[in-house]
Amino acid sequence: MEYDHSTYISPLTWRYGSEEMKYIFSEDHKRKLLRRVWIALARAESKAGLVSEEQVKELESHKDDIDIDRATEIENTIHHDLMAEIKTYAEQCPTAGGIIHLGATSMDALDNADAVRFREAMKLTIERLDNLISILSEKAREYRNVPTMAFTHIQPAEITTIGYRLSQTLQDLVDDRNNAKAVLSSIKGKGMKGAVGTAASYKVLLSGTGITAEELEKMVMDELGIEAFPAATQTYTRKQDLKIIAVLSSIAATLHRFSLDLRILQSPPIGEFSEPFGTKQVGSSAMPFKRNPINSEKICSLARIVEGQYQAAWMNASSSILERTLDDSANRRIFIPEAFIAMDEMLMTETKVVKGMNIHSTATERLMSDYGIFASTERLLMELGRKGADRQEMHEVIREESLAAWKSVQEGKGNPLKENLMNDSRIKTYLTSDEIATLLDAHEYTGDAERRTEMVIEEAEKSLRS
Repeated sequence: MEYDHSTYISPLTWRYGSEEMKYIFSEDHKRKLLRRVWIALARAESKAGLVSEEQVKELESHKDDIDIDRATEIENTIHHDLMAEIKTYAEQCPTAGGIIHLGATSMDALDNADAVRFREAMKLTIERLDNLISILSEKAREYRNVPTMAFTHIQPAEITTIGYRLSQTLQDLVDDRNNAKAVLSSIKGKGMKGAVGTAASYKVLLSGTGITAEELEKMVMDELGIEAFPAATQTYTRKQDLKIIAVLSSIAATLHRFSLDLRILQSPPIGEFSEPFGTKQVGSSAMPFKRNPINSEKICSLARIVEGQYQAAWMNASSSILERTLDDSANRRIFIPEAFIAMDEMLMTETKVVKGMNIHSTATERLMSDYGIFASTERLLMELGRKGADRQEMHEVIREESLAAWKSVQEGKGNPLKENLMNDSRIKTYLTSDEIATLLDAHEYTGDAERRTEMVIEEAEKSLRS
C-alpha cells in the first residue's frame, strides 16, 4: 500500500521527530531485527548440530531482503503477522526456510527484537539529552551572576540570578539522564524460552546434543548484544515497558515546566526571555505584530502525549493475565514508538530554543527597578536587627512603607519605597541614609545563587563524562 497525504498519516510520521528515531521504529528495521534473531538462533542451533552452516549462510545472505508487500499479502490470508514474515523469509531461502524460528514462539522473536530497538531508541534519547545539557550548562554559566526577579505564586518575590533559574532545569535534566542511563542498562530481552517461558520446546529439541536450553539462549542473546530476563512468561515482563515510559514521562515533565516558564517570561509584561524568532517568521495570521512562543508551546503539547502513554503501559504491566494475553499488542505498536518520537522532537526543539533564546537585559532591569526594592527590604530588616532594633517594630515600619509603595507602582507612578525608607526617622535611628540605600540595592541580594549554579554545572559536566 502506498501512503501519501490523501489518507491519514500520523504527524509523527512526517512532521515530528528525526529520521534516525523514526527509522528505529520503522517496519523495515523491525523486520531486519527479527531476521537477526532468527539468524542468531540458527547459528546457536548449528552448534548443536540441528542446522547446517550452509543454512546459516543462506539466512545471512538474505537478512536485508525485506519484502513487506509479500509479507502483507501472506498475512491477509493467514492473519498472523509474524508467520507471514517467516514465510516471506523462507521463500527467499529454499535451503534454510524450514529451520527458521525452530523451537521458538512468536514472542521469542518479537520481544527480543523490541528490546534491541528500545535500547537503540534510549541511546539516541540520551544523546539528545547530552546535547541539551551541554548547551544549557553554557547558558547557565554565562548568566550565573546576573540578578533578576524571582517569582513565587507568579508574583514578584526576591532576587535570584538568571543562571540559577536555568540551573533548576539543568539539575532536573541531569537527574533524568541518570535515570535514562539506568533504564538503558536494565533493558533485557525475553530470551529463548518458548510458549510459556519454560523453554520446554528447546529442551526437547536439544536433547542429546550436549547443549542445554540455557546455553543456547545465552549464545543467541550474546549475538544480539543484550541479556535475557532469568524468568519470563510468553513475553518479557511488561514492567519493562512501564519503566521506559516512566523515564520518558519524567523528561517530558522537565521540558514542559521549562517551556511553560519561558512562555510566561516571554509575555510582554515580563518580557525577560524570548524564543529565537526568524526574520520572515509569521506570528499570527490576523495580528502581524505577534511573536508567539510556538516552539515552547509545541513542547508543552507533545509532553502531554508522552505523559499520556503511561496509563497504557501501566495497564499492560498490571493486566497481563497469567502467562500471556494479546491485549497489549496493538497498543504497544502505537504508544512506545509515539513516546520516543515525540520525545525526540521535544529534545531537538528545546536544544534549538536554548541555543538561540534571547535574554533581554532591559526587561530584567525594569523588573529589578519596579520590584527588586521590595525584596531587598528583607536585607534591610536583617541589618536593623543586627544593629539592635526591635525586629517586630521594624517589620511593621517596612510593611507600611511597602504597601504604600506597591499602590504607587500599581497606579503607574513609579516606586517611591527607597526614598521613603531612606527618610524614615524610625529607621534612621539605626542606619544612615547611605547605609539604607546600599542595603536596598537588590542587585547584591542573590545569596549563594552563583555558587550553587556552578555546583549544578559541575554535576552536569561530571554526568556527561560518565
